[in-house]
Amino acid sequence: LVYFEEAIKNKVWEKSMDDEINTIEKNQMWALVDLPKGKDMIGVKWVYKKKYNVDGTVQKHKARLVAR
Repeated sequence: LVYFEEAIKNKVWEKSMDDEINTIEKNQMWALVDLPKGKDMIGVKWVYKKKYNVDGTVQKHKARLVAR
């Protein structure tokens, strides 16, 4: 289990988070807008996952930004 405080200190996870943000922006999956009166902000959290090769070595570090 990886927490944000640990991930932000690790270059591999930092790159994975940057890749996720760049993909979101490239695909225009969100737009920053003013919050309408009386509405609540949507919270987000990072989910971290390692993908493994058949031999058990780490193939890829995957970070996803998900809405709460």
